[in-house]
Amino acid sequence: MLAIARMALARGDETLVATATYLRTSVEASGARFRPLAPGADIDLTRVEEVLPERASLPPGPEQLRYNFERIFLDPMPQQTETLRRIIATDRPDIIVVDDLFFGATALFLDRETPRPPIVACSITIMVADRPDGAPAMIGLLPALDEARRKSYAAMAVEAEMVFGAPARAYADAKLAELGLPPLPCGVLHSRHLMADAFMQTTVPAFEYDFGHMPDHVRFVGALPPPPSRDAALPDWWNQLDGSRKVVLVTQGTVANADFGELVEPTLAALNDRDDLLVLVTTGRQPIGNVRGPVPGNARLAEFLDFAALLPKIDVLVTNGGYGTVQLALQAGVPIVSAGRTEDKAEVGARVAWSGVGIEIPSQRPEPRDLRAAVDRVLTERSFGKRARAIAADMAAIDTPAVILGILDSLVLNSRPA
Repeated sequence: MLAIARMALARGDETLVATATYLRTSVEASGARFRPLAPGADIDLTRVEEVLPERASLPPGPEQLRYNFERIFLDPMPQQTETLRRIIATDRPDIIVVDDLFFGATALFLDRETPRPPIVACSITIMVADRPDGAPAMIGLLPALDEARRKSYAAMAVEAEMVFGAPARAYADAKLAELGLPPLPCGVLHSRHLMADAFMQTTVPAFEYDFGHMPDHVRFVGALPPPPSRDAALPDWWNQLDGSRKVVLVTQGTVANADFGELVEPTLAALNDRDDLLVLVTTGRQPIGNVRGPVPGNARLAEFLDFAALLPKIDVLVTNGGYGTVQLALQAGVPIVSAGRTEDKAEVGARVAWSGVGIEIPSQRPEPRDLRAAVDRVLTERSFGKRARAIAADMAAIDTPAVILGILDSLVLNSRPA
């Protein structure tokens, strides 16, 4: 969301960002005004394992997905709504932009009595909509190519609705009832794009499934630009990125990085004897010492790496499937190995495979031999890099700031009295 704030600031718009306190420094560094979320919604997602210790005991699957969804996204809904209402009353914004999992905005969509400015939802993950093949969301199912697969997906959809869809919707409806509001008119995941005044999907159609007809207010806006490069000193090994070796970047992002045994450590083990490769690891601001085991001679570790400067030098990204990281890699035309099953990561990995930009390993803890084989294949088979570069070209063809600001301006103009 800071990328959109920077777009507005660049043309002189007064911009306020309401978010968790742990992000205050980043917000103020952008030039935007900071406003903390109300207590109860002010959650540090970099400490999610401490905030929600029960989460670690749940295996990847519908039960963990429902737990995450209810605790992280639905429980803060009343306090998020309180924050938005206070900002509307005191700051009188012309427009509000929320990430599509900020359910505090849902209450405002349903409140027909209280005036509000237009609200735009911006995706921070994959599109969730009714698929022509009937597949349920968040499981990571590729589009069905035959009737047998469609029948199988139909059965899975019934089970997914029982385990996740219906309970999550009931949970959300209970939160809305606390606010004196009616229940959702659709499933909780579908509400993300159906209820907003405009919905911006932050990718290009070539990376997303074809859902058939979508509402006119849903727009593909291309990929958000990476954060601007910092003035911080580059690592002392930066000059080794000279093209003499292929470069592999490994990351578990900044949220799902409590256990580097899931991806970072097995990738280091998988490639530890590859003198033809330089393996870079970013720990997402976690201490490097949290990576267990010996560091191979071909590996370089850092708590933070400047992706804007780094990604053009990378030959393959190994990721647990964070949506934002994948979009940044595709902007740079970097092919991908994706391995992750929690949150939205199975869906992101499925799209990596479906779009042809890389390989998905459908495991939360992939084996080193599978990672080695996947990295080798992505590096040697030209089709993956070709598809990644094609999507990069699609992204480059979109003037994302102009499209996004145009959407905002149109809504503001049409909301004003004639």
